[in-house]
Amino acid sequence: MAISQSSYRGCLLGLAVGDAMGYTVDNRSLSEIQEDYGPHGLLGYDLVNGYADVTSYTQLAAFACNGLLFGLTRGQMTGKMAPFIKYVALACCEWALSQRAWGRPPRTYCWLLRKEELCRRHCMDTRMLDTLSRRNLGTLETPTNSYPGPYGITTAIGVGLFFHEDRMDQNEIDRLGAESVALTHGSPTAFLSGAVLTHIISKLLRRPDAPLKKVVLEAVEAMKEAFGHQYSQAYDLATLIRHAITYSEAHDVRALEVMERLGCDNAAQVLAGAIYACLVSQDDFDRAMIVAVNHSGRSAAVGAIAGAILGIRLGEEALPDFYIECLEPAEVLLELADDLYTGCPMERGNKLFDLDWDYKYLHGGQ
Repeated sequence: MAISQSSYRGCLLGLAVGDAMGYTVDNRSLSEIQEDYGPHGLLGYDLVNGYADVTSYTQLAAFACNGLLFGLTRGQMTGKMAPFIKYVALACCEWALSQRAWGRPPRTYCWLLRKEELCRRHCMDTRMLDTLSRRNLGTLETPTNSYPGPYGITTAIGVGLFFHEDRMDQNEIDRLGAESVALTHGSPTAFLSGAVLTHIISKLLRRPDAPLKKVVLEAVEAMKEAFGHQYSQAYDLATLIRHAITYSEAHDVRALEVMERLGCDNAAQVLAGAIYACLVSQDDFDRAMIVAVNHSGRSAAVGAIAGAILGIRLGEEALPDFYIECLEPAEVLLELADDLYTGCPMERGNKLFDLDWDYKYLHGGQ
Protein backbone atom coordinates (compact mmCIF):
# COMPACT_ATOMS: atom_id res chain seq x y z
CA MET A 1 0.00 0.00 0.00
CA ALA A 2 1.35 3.43 -0.98
CA ILE A 3 2.35 5.66 1.91
CA SER A 4 0.13 8.72 2.07
CA GLN A 5 1.36 12.27 2.47
CA SER A 6 -1.82 12.89 4.43
CA SER A 7 -0.72 10.35 7.06
CA TYR A 8 2.50 12.26 7.75
CA ARG A 9 0.58 15.52 8.00
CA GLY A 10 -2.16 14.01 10.14
CA CYS A 11 0.36 12.48 12.54
CA LEU A 12 2.26 15.69 13.30
CA LEU A 13 -0.89 17.82 13.40
CA GLY A 14 -2.70 15.29 15.61
CA LEU A 15 0.30 15.17 17.93
CA ALA A 16 0.25 18.94 18.29
CA VAL A 17 -3.53 19.10 18.79
CA GLY A 18 -3.45 16.57 21.64
CA ASP A 19 -0.44 18.26 23.19
CA ALA A 20 -2.00 21.74 23.04
CA MET A 21 -5.35 20.54 24.39
CA GLY A 22 -3.81 18.54 27.22
CA TYR A 23 -1.35 21.25 28.24
CA THR A 24 -4.20 23.28 29.75
CA VAL A 25 -4.99 20.59 32.32
CA ASP A 26 -1.67 18.75 32.53
CA ASN A 27 -1.02 17.11 35.90
CA ARG A 28 -4.16 18.54 37.48
CA SER A 29 -6.46 16.21 39.37
CA LEU A 30 -9.62 15.02 37.66
CA SER A 31 -11.73 16.72 40.33
CA GLU A 32 -9.99 20.03 39.65
CA ILE A 33 -10.58 19.63 35.91
CA GLN A 34 -14.25 18.86 36.46
CA GLU A 35 -14.61 21.78 38.83
CA ASP A 36 -13.35 24.16 36.13
CA TYR A 37 -14.88 22.59 33.02
CA GLY A 38 -17.88 20.54 34.17
CA PRO A 39 -18.55 16.85 34.83
CA HIS A 40 -17.30 15.75 31.40
CA GLY A 41 -14.06 17.70 31.76
CA LEU A 42 -12.28 19.72 29.10
CA LEU A 43 -14.05 19.36 25.74
CA GLY A 44 -11.74 21.42 23.51
CA TYR A 45 -8.96 23.98 23.51
CA ASP A 46 -8.78 26.49 26.32
CA LEU A 47 -7.13 29.16 24.20
CA VAL A 48 -4.66 31.80 25.37
CA ASN A 49 -4.75 34.97 23.23
CA GLY A 50 -6.60 33.03 20.56
CA TYR A 51 -3.82 30.47 19.99
CA ALA A 52 -3.29 26.84 20.96
CA ASP A 53 0.33 26.51 22.02
CA VAL A 54 2.37 23.30 22.05
CA THR A 55 4.90 22.02 24.56
CA SER A 56 8.10 20.00 24.52
CA TYR A 57 6.18 16.89 23.45
CA THR A 58 5.53 18.35 20.00
CA GLN A 59 8.84 20.20 19.92
CA LEU A 60 10.95 17.10 20.62
CA ALA A 61 9.13 14.98 18.05
CA ALA A 62 9.65 17.69 15.42
CA PHE A 63 13.32 18.17 16.28
CA ALA A 64 13.88 14.40 16.10
CA CYS A 65 12.46 14.47 12.57
CA ASN A 66 14.71 17.42 11.72
CA GLY A 67 17.80 15.62 13.01
CA LEU A 68 17.03 12.41 11.11
CA LEU A 69 16.49 14.29 7.85
CA PHE A 70 19.74 16.17 8.43
CA GLY A 71 21.58 12.85 8.85
CA LEU A 72 19.89 11.33 5.80
CA THR A 73 20.82 14.34 3.68
CA ARG A 74 24.41 14.31 4.87
CA GLY A 75 24.68 10.63 3.97
CA GLN A 76 23.22 11.04 0.49
CA MET A 77 25.20 14.17 -0.34
CA THR A 78 28.61 13.32 1.12
CA GLY A 79 28.58 9.53 1.32
CA LYS A 80 29.48 9.76 5.01
CA MET A 81 27.23 9.73 8.04
CA ALA A 82 27.13 8.67 11.68
CA PRO A 83 24.53 6.25 13.10
CA PHE A 84 21.07 7.81 13.04
CA ILE A 85 20.90 7.99 16.86
CA LYS A 86 23.72 10.57 16.75
CA TYR A 87 21.51 12.89 14.73
CA VAL A 88 18.56 12.43 17.08
CA ALA A 89 20.90 13.31 19.97
CA LEU A 90 22.18 16.36 18.10
CA ALA A 91 18.64 17.54 17.44
CA CYS A 92 17.55 17.01 21.06
CA CYS A 93 20.52 19.01 22.30
CA GLU A 94 19.68 21.82 19.89
CA TRP A 95 16.09 21.75 21.10
CA ALA A 96 17.44 22.17 24.64
CA LEU A 97 19.18 25.35 23.45
CA SER A 98 15.79 26.71 22.41
CA GLN A 99 14.63 26.45 26.03
CA ARG A 100 17.30 28.89 27.17
CA ALA A 101 17.28 32.60 26.62
CA TRP A 102 21.06 32.79 26.40
CA GLY A 103 24.13 31.08 25.03
CA ARG A 104 22.82 29.96 21.65
CA PRO A 105 25.87 29.20 19.43
CA PRO A 106 26.25 30.89 16.04
CA ARG A 107 26.49 27.55 14.20
CA THR A 108 23.54 25.16 14.58
CA TYR A 109 22.15 22.27 12.53
CA CYS A 110 18.36 22.29 12.96
CA TRP A 111 16.36 24.77 10.92
CA LEU A 112 13.52 24.42 13.42
CA LEU A 113 15.69 26.33 15.89
CA ARG A 114 14.76 29.39 13.83
CA LYS A 115 11.02 28.80 14.12
CA GLU A 116 9.79 30.60 17.21
CA GLU A 117 6.49 28.71 17.33
CA LEU A 118 8.40 25.45 17.94
CA CYS A 119 10.90 26.93 20.38
CA ARG A 120 8.76 28.46 23.08
CA ARG A 121 9.93 27.58 26.56
CA HIS A 122 7.36 24.93 27.47
CA CYS A 123 9.66 22.18 28.68
CA MET A 124 7.60 19.73 30.72
CA ASP A 125 10.60 18.44 32.72
CA THR A 126 13.62 20.56 33.63
CA ARG A 127 15.60 17.43 34.56
CA MET A 128 15.54 16.54 30.88
CA LEU A 129 17.31 19.82 30.11
CA ASP A 130 19.95 18.98 32.69
CA THR A 131 20.52 15.62 31.02
CA LEU A 132 20.80 17.21 27.58
CA SER A 133 23.41 19.64 28.85
CA ARG A 134 25.82 16.80 29.68
CA ARG A 135 28.65 15.74 27.46
CA ASN A 136 27.42 12.15 27.20
CA LEU A 137 23.76 11.30 26.82
CA GLY A 138 22.19 8.01 27.81
CA THR A 139 22.26 4.75 25.88
CA LEU A 140 20.46 1.46 26.40
CA GLU A 141 23.65 -0.04 27.82
CA THR A 142 24.79 2.99 29.86
CA PRO A 143 21.79 5.03 31.07
CA THR A 144 22.55 8.40 32.62
CA ASN A 145 19.58 8.25 35.01
CA SER A 146 16.61 6.10 35.96
CA TYR A 147 13.84 8.54 34.99
CA PRO A 148 10.60 6.70 34.06
CA GLY A 149 8.70 9.82 32.99
CA PRO A 150 7.04 10.36 29.60
CA TYR A 151 8.85 13.57 28.71
CA GLY A 152 11.12 12.14 26.01
CA ILE A 153 8.76 9.55 24.57
CA THR A 154 7.55 11.62 21.62
CA THR A 155 10.99 11.42 20.01
CA ALA A 156 9.84 7.87 19.17
CA ILE A 157 7.04 9.35 17.05
CA GLY A 158 9.62 11.20 14.95
CA VAL A 159 11.60 7.98 14.58
CA GLY A 160 8.52 6.03 13.53
CA LEU A 161 7.70 8.60 10.85
CA PHE A 162 11.23 8.28 9.48
CA PHE A 163 10.85 4.56 8.75
CA HIS A 164 11.51 3.39 5.21
CA GLU A 165 12.40 -0.14 4.08
CA ASP A 166 15.42 1.19 2.16
CA ARG A 167 16.94 2.68 5.32
CA MET A 168 16.52 -0.02 7.96
CA ASP A 169 14.36 -2.98 8.89
CA GLN A 170 11.59 -3.06 11.49
CA ASN A 171 13.82 -4.33 14.30
CA GLU A 172 16.33 -1.55 13.67
CA ILE A 173 13.71 1.20 13.69
CA ASP A 174 12.16 -0.18 16.91
CA ARG A 175 15.59 -0.18 18.56
CA LEU A 176 16.25 3.36 17.32
CA GLY A 177 12.98 4.42 18.98
CA ALA A 178 14.14 2.92 22.26
CA GLU A 179 17.58 4.52 21.91
CA SER A 180 16.02 7.93 21.24
CA VAL A 181 14.04 7.85 24.48
CA ALA A 182 17.07 6.46 26.37
CA LEU A 183 19.03 9.60 25.50
CA THR A 184 17.19 11.39 28.31
CA HIS A 185 15.26 8.70 30.20
CA GLY A 186 17.14 5.69 31.48
CA SER A 187 14.31 3.65 32.99
CA PRO A 188 13.55 0.55 30.88
CA THR A 189 9.83 1.27 31.18
CA ALA A 190 10.46 4.58 29.39
CA PHE A 191 12.66 3.43 26.52
CA LEU A 192 10.76 0.16 25.97
CA SER A 193 7.62 2.28 25.63
CA GLY A 194 9.54 4.17 22.96
CA ALA A 195 10.17 0.93 21.05
CA VAL A 196 6.46 0.03 21.16
CA LEU A 197 5.36 3.50 20.05
CA THR A 198 7.88 3.56 17.19
CA HIS A 199 6.59 0.19 15.99
CA ILE A 200 2.97 1.38 16.08
CA ILE A 201 3.71 4.60 14.17
CA SER A 202 5.89 2.95 11.52
CA LYS A 203 3.34 0.17 10.92
CA LEU A 204 0.39 2.57 10.69
CA LEU A 205 2.35 4.73 8.28
CA ARG A 206 2.34 1.83 5.81
CA ARG A 207 -1.09 0.46 6.72
CA PRO A 208 -3.22 3.19 8.33
CA ASP A 209 -6.33 1.07 7.88
CA ALA A 210 -4.93 -1.92 9.77
CA PRO A 211 -6.89 -2.88 12.92
CA LEU A 212 -5.31 -0.84 15.69
CA LYS A 213 -5.61 -3.60 18.29
CA LYS A 214 -3.70 -5.97 16.02
CA VAL A 215 -0.96 -3.41 15.39
CA VAL A 216 -0.59 -2.71 19.13
CA LEU A 217 -0.37 -6.39 20.03
CA GLU A 218 2.20 -6.93 17.29
CA ALA A 219 4.25 -4.02 18.65
CA VAL A 220 4.14 -5.49 22.15
CA GLU A 221 5.28 -8.92 20.92
CA ALA A 222 8.11 -7.37 18.90
CA MET A 223 9.26 -5.41 21.98
CA LYS A 224 9.21 -8.54 24.16
CA GLU A 225 11.13 -10.55 21.58
CA ALA A 226 13.79 -7.87 21.13
CA PHE A 227 14.21 -6.80 24.76
CA GLY A 228 12.52 -9.34 27.03
CA HIS A 229 15.67 -11.42 27.55
CA GLN A 230 17.44 -8.37 28.97
CA TYR A 231 14.71 -6.36 30.70
CA SER A 232 12.03 -7.91 32.90
CA GLN A 233 10.15 -4.60 32.59
CA ALA A 234 9.23 -5.67 29.06
CA TYR A 235 6.67 -8.07 30.51
CA ASP A 236 5.28 -5.45 32.91
CA LEU A 237 4.79 -3.07 29.99
CA ALA A 238 3.12 -5.78 27.92
CA THR A 239 0.72 -6.55 30.78
CA LEU A 240 -0.18 -2.87 31.22
CA ILE A 241 -0.94 -2.42 27.52
CA ARG A 242 -3.05 -5.56 27.48
CA HIS A 243 -5.01 -4.16 30.43
CA ALA A 244 -5.67 -1.02 28.39
CA ILE A 245 -6.94 -3.14 25.49
CA THR A 246 -9.20 -5.14 27.82
CA TYR A 247 -10.60 -1.93 29.33
CA SER A 248 -11.39 -0.62 25.83
CA GLU A 249 -13.63 -3.65 25.28
CA ALA A 250 -15.44 -3.35 28.64
CA HIS A 251 -18.64 -1.37 28.27
CA ASP A 252 -19.47 -1.21 31.96
CA VAL A 253 -16.61 1.10 33.00
CA ARG A 254 -16.58 4.83 32.26
CA ALA A 255 -13.62 6.20 30.35
CA LEU A 256 -12.89 8.74 33.10
CA GLU A 257 -12.59 5.92 35.60
CA VAL A 258 -10.35 3.82 33.35
CA MET A 259 -7.93 6.68 32.79
CA GLU A 260 -7.66 7.17 36.54
CA ARG A 261 -6.96 3.46 36.99
CA LEU A 262 -4.24 3.52 34.33
CA GLY A 263 -2.47 6.32 36.18
CA CYS A 264 -1.07 8.05 33.09
CA ASP A 265 1.97 9.32 34.97
CA ASN A 266 5.09 7.48 33.77
CA ALA A 267 5.92 6.66 30.14
CA ALA A 268 4.37 3.17 30.19
CA GLN A 269 1.13 4.40 31.76
CA VAL A 270 0.94 7.32 29.34
CA LEU A 271 1.35 5.00 26.36
CA ALA A 272 -1.30 2.63 27.74
CA GLY A 273 -3.67 5.57 28.32
CA ALA A 274 -3.19 6.83 24.77
CA ILE A 275 -3.81 3.36 23.33
CA TYR A 276 -6.97 3.01 25.41
CA ALA A 277 -8.22 6.46 24.31
CA CYS A 278 -7.75 5.54 20.65
CA LEU A 279 -9.35 2.09 20.93
CA VAL A 280 -12.36 3.10 23.03
CA SER A 281 -13.08 6.06 20.73
CA GLN A 282 -13.17 3.86 17.61
CA ASP A 283 -11.40 6.39 15.37
CA ASP A 284 -13.52 9.32 16.56
CA PHE A 285 -10.82 11.99 16.87
CA ASP A 286 -12.87 14.39 19.01
CA ARG A 287 -13.85 11.71 21.49
CA ALA A 288 -10.30 10.37 21.67
CA MET A 289 -8.93 13.80 22.56
CA ILE A 290 -11.51 14.24 25.32
CA VAL A 291 -10.70 10.83 26.81
CA ALA A 292 -6.96 11.38 26.45
CA VAL A 293 -6.71 14.64 28.40
CA ASN A 294 -9.29 14.28 31.18
CA HIS A 295 -7.53 12.51 34.04
CA SER A 296 -5.12 13.24 36.89
CA GLY A 297 -1.97 12.33 34.97
CA ARG A 298 0.14 13.78 32.18
CA SER A 299 -2.63 15.04 29.94
CA ALA A 300 -0.39 16.68 27.34
CA ALA A 301 1.64 13.50 26.85
CA VAL A 302 -1.38 11.21 26.53
CA GLY A 303 -3.09 13.69 24.22
CA ALA A 304 0.00 14.02 22.05
CA ILE A 305 0.45 10.27 21.57
CA ALA A 306 -3.25 9.60 20.99
CA GLY A 307 -3.41 12.50 18.53
CA ALA A 308 -0.39 11.18 16.61
CA ILE A 309 -1.80 7.65 16.38
CA LEU A 310 -5.25 8.74 15.22
CA GLY A 311 -3.78 11.46 12.99
CA ILE A 312 -1.74 8.91 11.08
CA ARG A 313 -4.74 6.57 10.82
CA LEU A 314 -7.28 9.15 9.72
CA GLY A 315 -5.08 11.54 7.74
CA GLU A 316 -4.95 15.32 7.71
CA GLU A 317 -8.39 15.77 6.13
CA ALA A 318 -10.13 14.01 9.03
CA LEU A 319 -8.89 16.46 11.66
CA PRO A 320 -11.57 19.10 12.35
CA ASP A 321 -10.68 22.55 11.04
CA PHE A 322 -11.28 24.25 14.37
CA TYR A 323 -8.38 22.30 15.87
CA ILE A 324 -5.96 23.39 13.15
CA GLU A 325 -6.99 27.01 12.55
CA CYS A 326 -5.66 28.27 15.89
CA LEU A 327 -2.77 25.79 16.22
CA GLU A 328 0.24 28.08 16.15
CA PRO A 329 2.92 25.77 14.64
CA ALA A 330 0.58 24.15 12.08
CA GLU A 331 2.33 25.56 8.99
CA VAL A 332 5.80 24.56 10.17
CA LEU A 333 4.60 21.05 11.05
CA LEU A 334 3.00 20.67 7.63
CA GLU A 335 6.27 21.68 5.97
CA LEU A 336 8.19 19.18 8.10
CA ALA A 337 5.65 16.43 7.34
CA ASP A 338 6.00 17.07 3.61
CA ASP A 339 9.79 16.84 3.92
CA LEU A 340 9.46 13.47 5.67
CA TYR A 341 7.16 12.28 2.92
CA THR A 342 9.45 13.46 0.12
CA GLY A 343 12.82 12.51 1.60
CA CYS A 344 16.07 14.06 0.42
CA PRO A 345 15.65 14.80 -3.31
CA MET A 346 19.41 15.14 -3.90
CA GLU A 347 22.19 12.57 -4.13
CA ARG A 348 25.95 12.72 -4.44
CA GLY A 349 26.90 13.38 -8.05
CA ASN A 350 23.31 14.10 -9.08
CA LYS A 351 22.74 17.32 -10.99
CA LEU A 352 19.39 17.86 -9.28
CA PHE A 353 19.71 20.65 -6.71
CA ASP A 354 17.01 21.74 -4.27
CA LEU A 355 17.88 25.13 -2.79
CA ASP A 356 15.26 24.97 -0.04
CA TRP A 357 16.34 21.48 1.06
CA ASP A 358 19.99 22.54 0.99
CA TYR A 359 19.14 25.54 3.16
CA LYS A 360 17.25 23.47 5.72
CA TYR A 361 19.10 20.16 5.90
CA LEU A 362 22.67 20.99 4.95
CA HIS A 363 23.01 24.48 6.37
CA GLY A 364 20.56 24.33 9.27
CA GLY A 365 18.43 27.19 8.02
CA GLN A 366 21.38 29.58 7.96
